[in-house]
Amino acid sequence: MADNKNLITGVLLEDVALTLEELARACEVAPDWVVRHVRAGTLGNAVAVQVTEWRFASADLVRARRLLRVERDFDANEDLAALVVDLGDEVRRLRTRLRALGFEG
Repeated sequence: MADNKNLITGVLLEDVALTLEELARACEVAPDWVVRHVRAGTLGNAVAVQVTEWRFASADLVRARRLLRVERDFDANEDLAALVVDLGDEVRRLRTRLRALGFEG
């Protein structure tokens, strides 16, 4: 487990962006883990060409932590972890829509 003295904690706001290093530190992973997932299209939507210019929103942090949890807990590869996270997100969206329509489950 990583050294917790440099762990980033707190509440992220939508207009606050994390750098590559900050996101990696918040997830307790090496920056190359983040780079690999961004380049695979499973994390973030890095529009900057230079890795050092990438910025990540709070939703990216949540997704990164979910990806990491699936990879570690189930020894899943990147693609499988992304599929599991995508399906979980879709289930949450559908449940929210059903509640908005008055269906409780």
